[in-house]
Amino acid sequence: MIQLRKWQVECIEKALSVFQSQSHFLCHATPGAGKTVMVASVAKALFQHDKIDFVVCFSPSRAVAHGVALTFSQILGRSFNGQIGAAGGSYTYQSMDTLPDELWQVLREHRVLVVLDEIHHCSGIVWDNSPIGNRWGRTIIDKVQGKASYTMALSGTPWRTDDSPIVLSQYTKSTGQISCDYEYGLGKAVSDGVCRAPKIVLTDNREISLSSADFGLKTFASISDSLKNEHITYTDFLFRDAVIDQVLSEASARLTSIRKHAPLAGGLVVAASVAHAEQIARRLAMAGEHPIIVTYQTPDAQRIISNFKTSSDRWIISVGMISEGTDIPRLQVCCHLSRIRTELHFRQVLGRILRRQPTDPADTSAWLYVLAEPNLAEFARRIGEDLPGEKVVSFVPDSETRGTQKSKAMKFYQDDNFAFTLDLDGQTSVDGSGRSREPPDEEQIDLRISNHYWNEVLALFANST
Repeated sequence: MIQLRKWQVECIEKALSVFQSQSHFLCHATPGAGKTVMVASVAKALFQHDKIDFVVCFSPSRAVAHGVALTFSQILGRSFNGQIGAAGGSYTYQSMDTLPDELWQVLREHRVLVVLDEIHHCSGIVWDNSPIGNRWGRTIIDKVQGKASYTMALSGTPWRTDDSPIVLSQYTKSTGQISCDYEYGLGKAVSDGVCRAPKIVLTDNREISLSSADFGLKTFASISDSLKNEHITYTDFLFRDAVIDQVLSEASARLTSIRKHAPLAGGLVVAASVAHAEQIARRLAMAGEHPIIVTYQTPDAQRIISNFKTSSDRWIISVGMISEGTDIPRLQVCCHLSRIRTELHFRQVLGRILRRQPTDPADTSAWLYVLAEPNLAEFARRIGEDLPGEKVVSFVPDSETRGTQKSKAMKFYQDDNFAFTLDLDGQTSVDGSGRSREPPDEEQIDLRISNHYWNEVLALFANST
């Protein structure tokens, strides 16, 4: 039997109370706090009180949907595979367009709780009697709102990068902020021992030199300063072997240290593209590691993630597969090497390593390694504001030791027009034309979860009574 945490008990009680007078409930709980267990317990209570007949869950990826189904089955003590006789089913938002009409008929003819996980993926509002928003949000307005007996929305980051309204949500008139029925922030979760305390390490360079015949020699004191000019981009840093090596060496050393008391601890690298993931894997292999790669193109990706979850492998490299909602508690170190630089994505990536394992009293910290790009540095600072009194953000090299270490320059990228060198104590140089260029074979990827559909033939409760 799962022992509920204090916040989960409070939220369950609040939801059941709210459902006496309204049909929708929004829970904002920090990533890693245990939202799925909480909402499954709400469903169990509604079943016990004879308030619902079925539960239908939607989430943003197949991996998350699979985990939701397992948790609900465990909490409810019933199958949760969407078949006749089951307590319900778990599906992706992407699959909404392909689900059989019988599912939506169930919402109209039976008492159903619809769970909307990571609801910030769904934007929508009714305007002049017509739904507007993204495809998933419009589907929720058309087929869920007003049809389901109850809806329960969950999010660890309840806002959207495009500032459009989250479907089914209310906003305060005075501040325009989303109104949540229950909130459980990171500071409280760390204080309660529910989540690990985040430690964010920003990798920077104290001397970056760019030179070309066009503009001569320019020297910058940080990555941030160098990015203000048009001759080098954040992507140029991400795809350089020596930059990758520098970040990974720090993270690998930390993982090795953690594994002395937690032998199964693992590390996650969030890569920018499939080609980037393969490049990172090669760099790790050269350091004696044996990383696992899982991307939106990987066949049987769910099985690979599941196997890693229970293995002793040190590293897994992900593109679009382990960004949010995926529960791998042994992950304790992460390298954020994605091109995506939004606060929503940053916090979701951090959330992959926050879930604490209660059986290990020493399991108190999670380590996130990123480049000191201005947006990412600002997001790290805001995380620090959530945890007053905690030392959250640090730099490599440390500001106190910059300028005191002996230079060890190493050339790691060169062609006819472009040469890029890195001083391992923090000095970077770019020579040649000075023109920035996009690395070869990149595949654009953004916050959208990969467009895979869960194409199962589902006989959903069609003959249920």
